[in-house]
Amino acid sequence: MATAADLRRAALALEGTTESPHFDRAAFKAVRIYVTLAPDGKTANFKLTPEEQEFKCLLAPQAFQPIPNAWGRQGWTTATLSKLSKAELQDALRIAYAHGAARKARR
Repeated sequence: MATAADLRRAALALEGTTESPHFDRAAFKAVRIYVTLAPDGKTANFKLTPEEQEFKCLLAPQAFQPIPNAWGRQGWTTATLSKLSKAELQDALRIAYAHGAARKARR
């Protein structure tokens, strides 16, 4: 079972990650925000692609759900931390971090 402390520790161990407030949540950012942690520490929102989101939700529907709005249609996915193993948490962070650490291409 993963916890908020596990998420915070693992996210901050990723190169260039900082933590800052984002509305009522804690946001973890490299170049862009890639995961946010709920104030109660029970859930986190991960930046995934829609395809990655679909895979995670099919693989572990008890743990992952799309955010039910436009952000969710873009791939933002809520995870219930208590339903994740530490390995599943690490994998979700690795995927989200790749999106948060990437720089946007200039046009």
